[in-house]
Amino acid sequence: MNEHIQHQFDIIIVGGGPVGLTLGLALAQSAPGIRLALLDRRPLSVPRDNRASAIAAGVRRIFEALGVWDDMASQSQAMTAMRITDSGTGDIARPVFLNFEGDVAPGEAFAHMVPNQASAAALMRVAEQITIIAPTEIADWSANSVHAQLTLADGRILRAPLIVAADGAQSALRQRAGIGVIQHDYRQTGLVATIAHELPHDGVAYEHFRPAGPFASLPLPGNRSSLVWTESPEEATRLLALANEALALEIEAAMGSTLGLVSVEDKLMGFPLRLQLAHSFIGPRLALVGDAAHVVHPIAGQGLNLGLKDVAALAEVVVDAMRLGLDHGGEDVLGRYQAWRRLDTASMALVTDGMNRLFSNDVAPIRALRDFGLGLVDRAAPVKSALIRAASGLGNTGPKLLSGLPL
Repeated sequence: MNEHIQHQFDIIIVGGGPVGLTLGLALAQSAPGIRLALLDRRPLSVPRDNRASAIAAGVRRIFEALGVWDDMASQSQAMTAMRITDSGTGDIARPVFLNFEGDVAPGEAFAHMVPNQASAAALMRVAEQITIIAPTEIADWSANSVHAQLTLADGRILRAPLIVAADGAQSALRQRAGIGVIQHDYRQTGLVATIAHELPHDGVAYEHFRPAGPFASLPLPGNRSSLVWTESPEEATRLLALANEALALEIEAAMGSTLGLVSVEDKLMGFPLRLQLAHSFIGPRLALVGDAAHVVHPIAGQGLNLGLKDVAALAEVVVDAMRLGLDHGGEDVLGRYQAWRRLDTASMALVTDGMNRLFSNDVAPIRALRDFGLGLVDRAAPVKSALIRAASGLGNTGPKLLSGLPL
């Protein structure tokens, strides 16, 4: 017996972000009596920033099935339409080449903007049902044919048949397991901020394609929007140094004054953009979810949605295995999870990478061709419907949670 105290669990989740919390809630609700632990480097708390995330219709159904959507909905904003524009350097006009509007199902918007504070507060109810170990640091990871083991910095040893890495793009567990990544640096910086604006958005999301990359304004409750802005690292450095009043003028110009005068509600934040896919989504008694498994360009707003789809798939295969008395951390069970998620994730990575390459330039012939293509899609109603349905995450096949069904 090791001199340090050992703690035995059925599953250990490392990472207390929205993906880790949603997985914890799904498992706790679907497998009564499960011994579940969630670890994080920071204290588990509701974030203080004003940022928000786009939640697609299919992914929203996960929250409905888990009984937390109502807590989020009252603070969220439905997207009633998306308008896509294309402009070159110095262009004043922002002509709309593609317009999506309407519901993906009767009374069902294709996406909602959900404040991170609202989603975190709703998901924190999982803390009442599982063991939270935070803040903590992991000193070591190992796995054998029976269980995986975590050694914490304070000497505690945690064991479980399955450990889930939801610890972000720089996942320490992924690195300890020796799982490499395919990655590409876009040499772009993503900028995010929350703004208030003079004119109502009417639930419309705007995606302005500009030479340096897309500039998206996504509707929040009231006359407020969340910005996701792609720039070169050099231009991003300049923008990050601006006072909010000067930054507001830059934003108005970038938007073509679509929403009138604006004011910046919080500090502009920047982060480097890259494509990153893990060589494998699984390891010995280890499953990767969310950014630990994949990072895609934010051009289509699918990053968090992909992670929550991982949750739906992993929770289903694990709960099914536990109900049948099978080894839920075994290679065959984890293999089913990987098979379920690998193609969808790779496809989305290719789509977002291709869109970024196509639209993040100011080459006149390419602009003419892409604008012609957008116009064709805009006039082809069946094609538009298929695209928006795919982006919303709805389909006849897939994990039960994505259809709003309990596990």
